Amino acid sequence: MPRYPTKNQPLIPGLYGTYQFGRPTDYDLERKNIDMIEQMRWNREPANYSIQPERVEITTDPHTDLWQRTYYHFRNDNAPVLQMETDKRYFSFIVRTDFTESRHRFDQCGIVMYLDSENWLKASVEYENKSFQHLGSVVTNHGYSDWATTEIPADVRTMWYRFSRREDDYCIECSKDGKKFSQMRICHMLEGAGKIQFGIYACSPENSSFKAVFTDLQLTECAWKAHDGQQPDE
Repeated sequence: MPRYPTKNQPLIPGLYGTYQFGRPTDYDLERKNIDMIEQMRWNREPANYSIQPERVEITTDPHTDLWQRTYYHFRNDNAPVLQMETDKRYFSFIVRTDFTESRHRFDQCGIVMYLDSENWLKASVEYENKSFQHLGSVVTNHGYSDWATTEIPADVRTMWYRFSRREDDYCIECSKDGKKFSQMRICHMLEGAGKIQFGIYACSPENSSFKAVFTDLQLTECAWKAHDGQQPDE
């Protein structure tokens, strides 16, 4: 029996048991990460991808993207996303992305929480040109997207992300080494209570294609702690 799913083999949840939140050993973490990948499902399965032990590769199709209305006045909703589902209200999801092959404007890969076409968030590095690229995030609530970015050097070829949930509020962080994370944004998702789907995505909005590589997928206890300053209004 193959241990890992291939393109022609459907993902089977629970093949090695059910993932439990906590502080696993390295061995447990490897096995539970396998479980996590097996529980992920495609929304818009790409033509070319590979799922291996501790590694997911997506080769993007040209003219794939996620965006809703704001500024550009178009609606793009055809990027492939690979996600798992949970009703856990407090957790963090970590992944390392490698986009060494991206060479064309807007090529991107990163983390995503895709609920439906009008309610989702994502974080990624978008290639711009040989001088710089955009590290940023998009939050889409009720059919309108925003885009918050900062410029980073074009020679950055990997990025870690940590996506954390506290009920229907969310935090996105990034890291160069997977150890020290910096906050990118905090946001509220209007449809983000209850059961959600989250995971990874890659796309090429213009006429290009590249291979995005995802490794070191982890689910942990929520690393985004409760605020310790001013107390909530009653």
